[in-house]
Amino acid sequence: MYDIVIVGAGPAGATLARLLGKEFKILVIDKRQLLDTKSRIKFEKCCGGLLAPDAQQMLARFGLGLPKNILVGPQLFTVRTIDIQNNIEQYYQRNYINVDRERFDKWLVSLFPSKVEVICEAIFKGFEIVDDGIKIQYTKQGKEHNIHTKLLVGADGAFSTVKRSISLDLPNPKTYISIQEYYKMDNSLPYYSAIFDDDITDFYSWTIPKDDLLVLGTAVIPKEKPYEKFMILKNKLISRGFEFGPCVKRNSAYLLRPEKLNQIYLGKTNVALIGEAAGWISPSSAEGLSYSFRSAYALVNAIRMHPDNIIKQYYRNSSKLRLNIKWKNFKSSVMYNTYLRKMVMKSGLISMDIINNK
Repeated sequence: MYDIVIVGAGPAGATLARLLGKEFKILVIDKRQLLDTKSRIKFEKCCGGLLAPDAQQMLARFGLGLPKNILVGPQLFTVRTIDIQNNIEQYYQRNYINVDRERFDKWLVSLFPSKVEVICEAIFKGFEIVDDGIKIQYTKQGKEHNIHTKLLVGADGAFSTVKRSISLDLPNPKTYISIQEYYKMDNSLPYYSAIFDDDITDFYSWTIPKDDLLVLGTAVIPKEKPYEKFMILKNKLISRGFEFGPCVKRNSAYLLRPEKLNQIYLGKTNVALIGEAAGWISPSSAEGLSYSFRSAYALVNAIRMHPDNIIKQYYRNSSKLRLNIKWKNFKSSVMYNTYLRKMVMKSGLISMDIINNK
């Protein structure tokens, strides 16, 4: 019998396991291979791999510093904001830490206390409530396994199997398909681009340099021909001077956008959800790493403070996080309003001029 079983070893699940691993008997299940650094099995996380200031703050609060092998170049201090609809461009100073997401996740797992058990390349299948706790089913290499735990935590991302195992009728945030392609690049672009085009999406698109690659991504409503719109976006950017070399890989995933607080679901009784599995993600920028850290920490304190009423205490502990979601939705009402965005960008408020070395 485990005290806690965590499904998903991304930033949310890994943070929970690291912080509680000395106090409780914990098992972490993940479909990826995160322990064998020499494994040829690659996982693709459809994520920009940028640590925004809020995520940096949480790493600082945890007392963590990033090892250099996680970093990729260039480190970014500029956002190039492109409003295709209004034909406006501005540059804004921001500080993002550019990381290799696969190495970042493996590093977080490497920080687990030695007591934490990890099963990789395993697929969570479901659970049932039994007299002494929760019975969990998972498969590994085609074989079915059953284990028992007192608390189940779903940290398995936007399309959470744990959440769907609770109920298929739960409120869900607005759902997008995120598509990214990676292109060979001759000259490094020293900025992250945020691209607004209402003809492509009511969210936004992006470019991010990663060493000798340029990532182009967008988030599109699934029923609106996502890849067709992706290619239209790419051609529009080419006409604006962007250069894309050969495509070396592509990935896609579901992406959530909580527009109402009731679309964030924390769990029930002895089944909790954290990170994107609960719906914790910025509705203005799709930034999720800081929410993964913060929601995991809120659950950690709930488990420590009120082990007999974890979900209720988790709800209380995450009150500031819900206020943050409300603020980000208000921010979205300005960012994604074509007229208001035009006014703000044309005003030049907090934008900066780029000094070219001619």
